[in-house]
Amino acid sequence: MAGTMRGGLISPSGAANNNRGKTQSIPLLPHSDTRLRSYAPSHGPPPRHENQSQGYNPSGGYHNQDDNQSGYRTHRPPNRPPAGTQYYGPESEDHHHNRAQPNFQYSQCDGKKKALSIGINYFGQDGQLSGCINDSKNVTRFLCSQFGYQENDIVALTDEATNPRQLPTRENMIRAMEWLVRDAQPNDSLFFHYSGHGGQTKDLDGDEEDGFDEVVYPVDYVENGHITDSDMHDIMVKPLPAGCRLTAIYDSCHSGTALDLPYVYSTEGKIKEPNLAAEIGQGLLGAVTSYARGDMGGVLQSAMGIFKSATSSTKAEKIAKATRTSPADVISWSGCKDDQTSADTQEAGEATGAMSFAFVSSLRQNPQQSYQQLLNSVRDILRANYSQKPQLSSSHPIDTDLLFIC
Repeated sequence: MAGTMRGGLISPSGAANNNRGKTQSIPLLPHSDTRLRSYAPSHGPPPRHENQSQGYNPSGGYHNQDDNQSGYRTHRPPNRPPAGTQYYGPESEDHHHNRAQPNFQYSQCDGKKKALSIGINYFGQDGQLSGCINDSKNVTRFLCSQFGYQENDIVALTDEATNPRQLPTRENMIRAMEWLVRDAQPNDSLFFHYSGHGGQTKDLDGDEEDGFDEVVYPVDYVENGHITDSDMHDIMVKPLPAGCRLTAIYDSCHSGTALDLPYVYSTEGKIKEPNLAAEIGQGLLGAVTSYARGDMGGVLQSAMGIFKSATSSTKAEKIAKATRTSPADVISWSGCKDDQTSADTQEAGEATGAMSFAFVSSLRQNPQQSYQQLLNSVRDILRANYSQKPQLSSSHPIDTDLLFIC
């Protein structure tokens, strides 16, 4: 069955161009105080786009997956992440002449667990999808059965909800993101899942190599606008303390860097672009230190130093690493690269997103996978029928041979 793409490219003018668990006791969240950049509402919905594949039908499904068909089961499971502070990059002086070194902490994921899952089918709108609400339910059920999350600690926003505060409007989505990270502590495990339309808009802060910010579309985006990757980073990544885990999954088009994380990994477990910490040196450390203090003036000062020394082809990359690195343990899995679409499809008679299906199926088949193994396994599940290439990114350099936990 032909599928639908979950998004469309949004031009700088805002016009659309043709190009993708049942929970209980959902908390009622307080009104948001977040001040975000103002974006004009989109002039039209993301376009419907026919999937290139005719029939997505890898073996298995969401439930009772016992056999690993991707070839990544090992006799000995990968090592768990080490405890304590991890250092990387050169020791250097920040702009206050204090000597320090960039660092982070892996989360042990044995503290508090909270999750936010958003599924938007856009009922009655052009570009209506079919599988996003199912994705939210399936991922929520998976988190409870596989990783010990409790239903009372999960917020689900879908456009089938009858409670207005559980609809995935822009206001409710921002409020729920703030709830997710509120009072976060080291070794907590937070989980964010988004299934719906994604797109791109003109980059306003110079940290995107392609000149576009990635965006997600609330159900009311026509009236109230989209939410950018920079906004989601500021809401969900910046407040987190060292050693707190946030795992994010984006099942949407143009989602490769949808959480605006600076380190992107290949299937060999290597950072795709070189780790520029040594090259950036003082500028990176100054920016990281200022970021941790909330000193955005210091971040901008350090970023400008990096910007002036960069060539035109690496300016955005350097700025992104200087301003988006975090001591928290943030991991993002996305359904495709920034310039690709992500499929809304059918599996075992149920509408679903290809990325959500592949992620859950892989971990049900083999829960003991490293980051590298999981990335390869998810890609293997999708490769037969789709050109989209799921991406792994992080807020700090990670050892991709470590056990994936959340």
